Amino acid sequence: GASVTHGMGDDGEPSGTAGRPMLAVLTGTELGDACVVVTRYFGGTKLGTGGLVKAYTEATQMALLDLKCEEKVDRVVVKVTSMGYDVWAKVRGPLEGLGCEVQSEEFHEGVDVELLLEEGKLERVAAAVRDASSGQAQISEPVPQGV
Repeated sequence: GASVTHGMGDDGEPSGTAGRPMLAVLTGTELGDACVVVTRYFGGTKLGTGGLVKAYTEATQMALLDLKCEEKVDRVVVKVTSMGYDVWAKVRGPLEGLGCEVQSEEFHEGVDVELLLEEGKLERVAAAVRDASSGQAQISEPVPQGV
């Protein structure tokens, strides 16, 4: 869902000088599912509360500059059964073009395949299979796989 859980801590620093500035940097981004941990070593100079806020803010900003992000996409597995060899030959390329990953293939009098795909593409995949098989292929209910 779209629920938000967040937390922060100052762990020995004066209240509000570490966790709160780091959380403020994170909430100013479009990131989700993120965690920031900063370890500060005392170098002999007292920074004061303003200096601590600046140090933790800048440390978080610098970490985000090097961050490699991936979009979180919900995926599902469906099984397509009762497909003729000719249908599989015709529909495999378009399905892979839609981002489907073939998880398994079984060849017998027909072809059964298990596909991993983005949940949002399920209707287009089902339509492609239905069209290619003239409605003969069966598509299972999607099983959520997470991201």
